[in-house]
Amino acid sequence: MNKLKSVRIVLTASLLSLTICSTTVSAATYKVVKNDTLFNISKLFKTSVTSIKKTNNLKSDNINPGQKLKISAKIYTVKAGDTLSKIAKANKITLGALRKANSKWTDSLKAGQKLIIPGVKPGTTVSQKVEAASTMRAASTMKAASDGVIPYTKEEKDLLARLITAEATGQPYNAMVAIGGVVVNRVQSKEWPDTINDVIYDVPGGYYQFTPVKNGYINKPASSIAIKAAGEALRGADPSKGAMFYFDDSSTNKWLWSKTKTAQYGKMVFVK
Repeated sequence: MNKLKSVRIVLTASLLSLTICSTTVSAATYKVVKNDTLFNISKLFKTSVTSIKKTNNLKSDNINPGQKLKISAKIYTVKAGDTLSKIAKANKITLGALRKANSKWTDSLKAGQKLIIPGVKPGTTVSQKVEAASTMRAASTMKAASDGVIPYTKEEKDLLARLITAEATGQPYNAMVAIGGVVVNRVQSKEWPDTINDVIYDVPGGYYQFTPVKNGYINKPASSIAIKAAGEALRGADPSKGAMFYFDDSSTNKWLWSKTKTAQYGKMVFVK
């Protein structure tokens, strides 16, 4: 091991130690927002719908905006100099997940402020979480960088193919690949979550990013051509030309139409 690697390891260990010391272990209270579902909340906090229902004595899956749910998660106390990005990185979660868990859509923070750290269970240190994540990745069907431009599991490829099926059945093949490209572009961007699963199920501010997630069509089986398109996108094909959004050309959303158009295939318009 060379000296540079030794220094990096010491610095990493020091950062982990500081993070552990400044994190208060506790159960959290999550406030339901518009368009929330128990399923999406369970995905955010890496738990199950059954567990949430049991903890909160819920008799059905119905929840309402403003309702408060007890969730097993850590509470972090903000320190001077903290930023949301630093907190998310130190706790190995996405910035999007941190924002969603706290309904925090601005970057302003105050020392002493409490933040929910989603997906980190009470009693779990950061080092334990990193080790657990590494074990899960090793046991999964994660693809190597030589196979894809981003890491992904077999399940995530299927999820991407199901999104393409729901959004672009009947549209040109390039439109299908381009939709996959948009998801890949978001995973690669610092502005969005860093996994396919988190990008597709992202609901910032209570707004679904992909209609099939909201209407349930995401759960329908993927077509063979969509699976092929998903594979091409994961290998780096991007007919969207760097787009971050797409929509049907019948849309009346002025905000989407105001963005820079990069491509159009059939009825699908791609913008960034």
